[in-house]
Amino acid sequence: MIMRTKVILLIAFVLMFTLSPALSVAQAPDRSKPPELGPPAPLKLPPVQHLKLSSGLPVILMEKHDVPLIQVEVLVRTGIAMDPAGKSGLASMVASMLEEGAGSRNSLELADAIDFLGADIGASSSWHSSTISLHTPVSKIDSALALLGDIAMRPKFPPEELERKRKERLTSLMQWHDEPRAISNTSFSQTLYGKKHPYGVPQIGNEKSLRSISVEDLRKFHSAYYGSNNATLIVVGDVTPSSILPKLESVFGSWGSGAVPQSAWPEIRQVEGRIIYLVDKPGAAQSVIRIGRIGVPRMTEDFYPLLVMNTILGGSFTSRLNQNLREKHGYTYGASSSFDYRVLSGPFSASSSVQTAVTDKALIEFMKELKDITGPIPEEEIQRAKNYVALGYPASFQSVAQIAGQLASMVFYSLPDGYLNNYIGNINAVTKSDVERVAKKYIDPDNIAIVIVGDRKQIEKGIRETGIAKIQNLTIDEVLGPAPALGGRDK
Repeated sequence: MIMRTKVILLIAFVLMFTLSPALSVAQAPDRSKPPELGPPAPLKLPPVQHLKLSSGLPVILMEKHDVPLIQVEVLVRTGIAMDPAGKSGLASMVASMLEEGAGSRNSLELADAIDFLGADIGASSSWHSSTISLHTPVSKIDSALALLGDIAMRPKFPPEELERKRKERLTSLMQWHDEPRAISNTSFSQTLYGKKHPYGVPQIGNEKSLRSISVEDLRKFHSAYYGSNNATLIVVGDVTPSSILPKLESVFGSWGSGAVPQSAWPEIRQVEGRIIYLVDKPGAAQSVIRIGRIGVPRMTEDFYPLLVMNTILGGSFTSRLNQNLREKHGYTYGASSSFDYRVLSGPFSASSSVQTAVTDKALIEFMKELKDITGPIPEEEIQRAKNYVALGYPASFQSVAQIAGQLASMVFYSLPDGYLNNYIGNINAVTKSDVERVAKKYIDPDNIAIVIVGDRKQIEKGIRETGIAKIQNLTIDEVLGPAPALGGRDK
């Protein structure tokens, strides 16, 4: 038997070496061209379930039973754009203060209670919404929801924590004077929207407004906007309606409501003509270039064509801007473009930080790409961009937190339940004519603002010689105001 086994193994060994050359030839990959991509797989999420508490508070539930985790988002329809006159930074301050003590616990006690559960609770604000997020094991959901309810409905707003936050923000404003990107962001927003529109003001506020914010301001803002008639609960995780709804009811069922203030904003005017705003940053090793104009609101009918077009222009590593400024010329580590989608028309911008010595050359290449994108676009390039967006989309749904974030955006903009599952199909439906049309409609190199932050002595002459536009010189103080003197609050 042993001899027979050895003979069989020897034959197999010989056959392996005899046949291996043929197998190697047959299986050799074709490296003369990239492998062909298959069609993007459709995204199939569980159904969106619409529930409601006795207080009228809507609940959006998506069951995900892969892991015993749950994400709960309290989405409140208020944000930075609702800051009262003279109180810029108030909405974001309210959100940041929610975790600094709530219910019967002070800041440290609250943090300890959250850590003890192995949970995570955080609050943030954006332009038109604020969110309080809870991530917790399902086994700890009762205790975690109680903490979330305190934070959302019963924040303490302790004066000593407000003073700490105030000093942190004043310190940030002071540090911005030495940060070209912060200078660029502020100058760009002011240029497009002006200083009277919320989109043109720093989200954290300015020195005067920060010094004026009081605990009473925080309480009034919270009372006005944080209520069951101005919020939605987003729930994703290993739960069912019958298991989670009674728990939510016990915590949020008594959440009161009130008259929510109505907001009105100044008119947004499109950029006319072409001006270079040069902000002097002596000694800067790089120049921050930001070029743009007023873009579109999130609910534009051109949303999907714009996604594809911008992917080609500057929305991916292989985009035209990045391939030109980084790969071809080596002016920068990266160049990109984006449309910032908001309730009102957000900005379109193309930007990069480039070596000081090539600021003028980089600017020329930026303008070249902005002009070229308005011309014919090869079908192959469009298809590649569509594949990039479609194939990358499912990566935004890998965790319950990511799914909840996507649902929150869907709910905030009142998008249909099928929006997430139909997203890839809508991208694939974009045509060549769609992409070329939106490029011509929204990218206008002749009516665009150009903000450059850099060493004026080193770059002004070269920029002027390009003849691209007239230059308006600015100082950092003209953009940011004088650096704050860290001291007490104005009375």
